Amino acid sequence: MNTGPAPGGRRPGGALEAEVLALLQSSGQALTPGEMLRSLGDDLAYSTVVTVLSRMFDKGLLTRTKQGRAYAYAPVTDAPGMTARRMRQALESDPDRQAVLARFVENLPATDEQLLRQLLGDLPEKW
Repeated sequence: MNTGPAPGGRRPGGALEAEVLALLQSSGQALTPGEMLRSLGDDLAYSTVVTVLSRMFDKGLLTRTKQGRAYAYAPVTDAPGMTARRMRQALESDPDRQAVLARFVENLPATDEQLLRQLLGDLPEKW
C-alpha cells in the first residue's frame, strides 16, 4: 500500500499515518518499527517510523507492548471502529448534539436511515 512520496519528496499530510494504520490493521498482529519499515519501503528513516507510531499511540489510535528493546504497535480497533471513532469525535466537537444528530439522520440515504433505525432498535436502552 506504499503510496510513496509526493513530488518534492514528501507524502501528503496524514498519508503516512493512514498507510501505517492500514498496514497494522491488515497484519493481524502487533508490529515493531523495524517490521513496519520493511513493509513500508526504503524511502523512510527508522526514526520517522518511530515518530509516527509514537504520535499515533499518543492520539489513542494504537496500543503498544514492549518487545525486546522496541515496542510493538497494534491498532485499538478495526477500520469500521476507527470510522465510528471519527464520527463520535465530530459529534463531540459541536455543543448542540441534538441538532447535529438530527441533521445527520436527515441527510442519510433512506437505506442507511433504515439500517440505523434497525440497529438502534436492537440496542438496550441506557436510561
